[in-house]
Amino acid sequence: MKRSILTNREKEVFELLVMNKTTKDIACQLKISEKTVRNHISNTIQKLGVKGRAGAIVELVKLGEIKI
Repeated sequence: MKRSILTNREKEVFELLVMNKTTKDIACQLKISEKTVRNHISNTIQKLGVKGRAGAIVELVKLGEIKI
């Protein structure tokens, strides 16, 4: 089994993002702060070397990390 480049939490955040959830929605659902949600998004964008959430989503789909 291939190892994911994302932490489980980062993956959860992006799975919720592609379901059109807001930062606030995600924070409430995962019981974490909005700042923590933004940190997970920033960390993922940095890991992937892309610009913005949309770029991260495209890359994660290409890598098979998330499904739309």
